[in-house]
Amino acid sequence: MRQLIVAGLIASAMVTGTGVCQADERGPSESAGVEQFAVLPDGVRFPEGITANPATGEIYVGTFDFGPNANKLLRFAKNGRLIAQRDFGKAPLLGLGFDAAHNKVFILNVGAIAGAGASKVQRIAAAFDNTTAVEDVAPIPVIGAPTPRTVGNPDGSSDVITFGSSGVPVPNGMVFDHLGNLYVSDSFQGAIFRIDNAKTCATPCAVTLVSHDPLLATAGFPPFGANGLALNAAETALFIANTGDNRVLKMDIATKAVSVFAESVHGADGLLFDASGRLWVAANQADQIVALNDKARPVARVGEFEGIHRDGTPQGLLFPASMVIVGEHMYVTNLALPLTPAVGDEPEEDVTRWTIARFTVPNR
Repeated sequence: MRQLIVAGLIASAMVTGTGVCQADERGPSESAGVEQFAVLPDGVRFPEGITANPATGEIYVGTFDFGPNANKLLRFAKNGRLIAQRDFGKAPLLGLGFDAAHNKVFILNVGAIAGAGASKVQRIAAAFDNTTAVEDVAPIPVIGAPTPRTVGNPDGSSDVITFGSSGVPVPNGMVFDHLGNLYVSDSFQGAIFRIDNAKTCATPCAVTLVSHDPLLATAGFPPFGANGLALNAAETALFIANTGDNRVLKMDIATKAVSVFAESVHGADGLLFDASGRLWVAANQADQIVALNDKARPVARVGEFEGIHRDGTPQGLLFPASMVIVGEHMYVTNLALPLTPAVGDEPEEDVTRWTIARFTVPNR
C-alpha cells in the first residue's frame, strides 16, 4: 500500500515517553547563514542522500526521482563544482555512506519501489566516473510489516494501529559503527537491519534483522517510518528518525529495546551527531535543521524556506532530507519534493533547479 501511496503522491505532484522533552519547544534560531553550495545539473532532480570524503572535501549526492529523468550519483568538488555523475536509471537512491578505509561510497538503492530491480546496498569507488562499476553488497530481504502498535489515550482507552505491507523493502538510512558493521533502516517494513563487516564481507553479504518494532513503522505522513540513523559516540544507542510519526527513536544496542527519544520533530528525516554530541535532525516538513541535546531538548535551529530564486532554485532550506559535516560546515540536500496531490499548494512545485545548501555549524 505504501508503494502506491508514495508513487501516487509523487506522480500527481509532478503535474513519547515519560520525561521525553518535546522537540517543538522554542530554541535558538539561526536562519541566516544558509547558503547555496551547489546546483544540480539540468534535468537532475530531488537530491536526497549525502555523504563526503573527509580527506578531499568532496561531496556525494544521490537522487530520489520517480519521473522520466534518470537517477544519479553525483560527485562535487569542495568548491561545489560537479566532477562526475553516475547513472542509475529508474532506480531511486536514498541513504549514502562513506568508507574511508577503502575509499568507497555506499549506496541504498531502492529499485523495488520503482519496479527497477531489487532494493539493495551497493558500493562504488569514490573516484568514480560515468563508467565505474557498481558493486552489489547485499539485497534487503522482504519481511513484511511489524506487529500492530497499541497506543494509549488520555481517557484510559487505547487504539491499535495495524500496519499493511507492500512487500517492498525501502532501505533509507545507514550508519557504520567503528567495527565496520553497517546498520540500515527500512521505512516501509519498519525494520533495522545490520550487515556485519560490510566494508570487507564477501558479497552477497549476510543481512541480519536487528529490530522489527512497531515504533519503526508509521501510519502518518510523509509515509516513511524508520529513516535517518545515527550512533552515539559510545555506540551504546542507535537513534532512528521516524518521519511519518515526527519522532526520533532510540534503540539500546545491547537489549534492542526501542523507545521514543523526541516528539514533534516535523518530518524527522536525516540524523547526524556533531563533535559536541548534539544530535542534528533534518525536519523536512519544517524546512529546518534542529539540534537536540542528550535530554532531547532543542538547543539550536538553522534555516527556513526563503522563496524561489529567479533561476528556479530554492533559497534557504526546502524539504531538507540529509546532511553531512565536513570541517566547520554542514551540507544539506534540498530534496524539494512535492507530496500532495493538489496542484499549486506547495512551493516545491515551483522549483526547477535543485540544490545542495550549507551553513557553518553553530557553536554550542
